[in-house]
Amino acid sequence: MAPAVPPLPVGARPGSGAAMSPSVAELLLQRLEREAAGPGRGLCSREAAAALGLDHQTLVGAVKSLQALGEVIEAEPRAATRWELSPEGSEVLRDGSPEVRLFRSLPVEGLPQSDAMKLPGGSVGFSKAMANKWLRLEKGAPGGPRVFRAVPEVQDTVQEALRRLHRGEAETVPERERNDLKRRKLLLEVTLKSYWIRKGSAFSTAVARQETELTPEMLATGSWRQLPFKPYNFAALGLPPPAGHLHPLLKVRSELRQIFLEMGFTEMPTQNFVESSFWNFDALFQPQQHPARDQHDTFFLQDPAEAPELPPGYAAKVKKVHSQGGYGSQGYKYEWKPEEARRNLLRTHTTAASARMLYRLAQQERFSPVKYFSIDRVFRNESLDATHLAEFHQVSASCGSSRRITPIQSPVWRCSATTRVGGPHHGGKGG
Repeated sequence: MAPAVPPLPVGARPGSGAAMSPSVAELLLQRLEREAAGPGRGLCSREAAAALGLDHQTLVGAVKSLQALGEVIEAEPRAATRWELSPEGSEVLRDGSPEVRLFRSLPVEGLPQSDAMKLPGGSVGFSKAMANKWLRLEKGAPGGPRVFRAVPEVQDTVQEALRRLHRGEAETVPERERNDLKRRKLLLEVTLKSYWIRKGSAFSTAVARQETELTPEMLATGSWRQLPFKPYNFAALGLPPPAGHLHPLLKVRSELRQIFLEMGFTEMPTQNFVESSFWNFDALFQPQQHPARDQHDTFFLQDPAEAPELPPGYAAKVKKVHSQGGYGSQGYKYEWKPEEARRNLLRTHTTAASARMLYRLAQQERFSPVKYFSIDRVFRNESLDATHLAEFHQVSASCGSSRRITPIQSPVWRCSATTRVGGPHHGGKGG
């Protein structure tokens, strides 16, 4: 059996022959040993960092490393608020507030208002000096408004308050004054986060370093048996990949959409993937016994199986055209069933959205020429293979004038687009 290997102090590495300078963690443990010997005693991380001449974040890193070793130390997060002067506040502390500087720069005989605004602090301090009634403005003076001193002398209470705050005497400055200085952006309220550090139940100034790698040297000497290894953090997140790309389908869709918009088309609302058979088939003059309305070609919903209602006046007209004919058509001469028209389905084409839009246009009192397009998903109950999916995208467009509605395809073809885009679907029934 390999001889026992003594624990290594924090900062030492296996196989190192020469003594190393104490690490930050070691310095913290030694200071904690000296100054927090009594029960309940501890160290403030900020005070400890200042005493050791270290940046606070460097010490916080050492605290978290020691916490990962177990019960070596206890670290309680704390937060304290303090006031700091902003760059503008530091300038006021050095030179005085703008209103006092303006008052003291103003001659006794006064100045035209335009000239007074050019004095030191004039543009900023004029309104404050007027509010404090330190200045008097004579609007009817010869040559225009003139500014005079209204009091013989003033005290710079703003500078004095900032001086006390700078010395750390915030309790001597009333809260109302502090808030006023904060509103004037002369004072910043800063929250300082720190740790209150105490000895843990397993405290030691010589803590074994947790190894993060199993080296060939450890395997050869057998030292790995006595070394503590840092446990894996399976909850840690990996680095996000520094790259991203649009899906080809989304790129084509965006390009087609831009083409239509540049040609003056308006995009139709197509957010309803679930349609009634009325809008998907009947309103487009497709008979209820058509093969495309079979379960083998269309996804019908089980819940809700039917649409709550159909547009009553329009449904009656559609029924008449299907059953008896009209508008130049002989119809299909069959009994049109409203319960069949109410069946819900996943839309088989975006032309259902076009039918809804045409119905809305028909309700307008005055008709004006329109150009509409849509690009969205449709669904077909087809056998899935290498070239067919049950879901794909369809592009449709139409122009409407006072005489007729015309489906548009040629402009899309001329712009190197297709009437169907998406998935691996390259065939099947037309939309």
